[in-house]
Amino acid sequence: MNILLAFIPFIVFAVLDRLLGPTQGLIGGAAVSLALLARDWVRPGRVVKILEVGTTVLFGALALYAVFAHPNWSVIAVRLVVDAGLLAIVLLSMAMGKPFTLQYAREQVASEHWDSAAFLRANYVITGAWALAFAVMVLAELALLYVPGLPPRIGMLAIVLALVAAVTFTGWYPARARARTVA
Repeated sequence: MNILLAFIPFIVFAVLDRLLGPTQGLIGGAAVSLALLARDWVRPGRVVKILEVGTTVLFGALALYAVFAHPNWSVIAVRLVVDAGLLAIVLLSMAMGKPFTLQYAREQVASEHWDSAAFLRANYVITGAWALAFAVMVLAELALLYVPGLPPRIGMLAIVLALVAAVTFTGWYPARARARTVA
C-alpha cells in the first residue's frame, strides 16, 4: 500500500509535535513531505502526486507561519489545522476530477483499466472514504477543543477508528469493485 507512505509526514508531525512541540512537528512534516516529493520528481517513471504536493505546501506554509509568527497553538489546535488542511487537499482532488488515490492505484493496475468508468468510480469511493475519515478527525478535534468536559480519550479513539476504517476500506474495496465489474 504505497498510499500509506504518503502519510508518513503526518506521522512525523504527530510524533515531533508530541515530543518537541508544534513548530518542530510542522518543520519535520515539511521536511519529510519535501523528501517524498523530491523522490518522485527525480525517479524516472514516477509521477509527482497531488497528495504529496498538497502535503508539502500545507506543512511548508504552516512551518513558515509557526517560525515567523510564533502562534500559541495547543496540541489539538495545531492538529486541527493540519487535519483540516489534509481534508481540503482530498476534497480539492475530488473537485478537480482527480481523486488523490487515482495516482497510487495506477501504480498497481494495468494501464488498460485506467480510463474505465469503474476504475475512476472506485477511486472516487476510496477517496471519499478517506475524506470521511479526515472529516471525523476534524470533528473530533473540534470537539476536543470546544467541549470542555469531553474526555480526551473519546476524541483520540474517534481519530484512531477513523484512520483504521479508511486503511481497512482501502485494502478491501478494490477487490469488491473488481468482483462487481466482472459480474
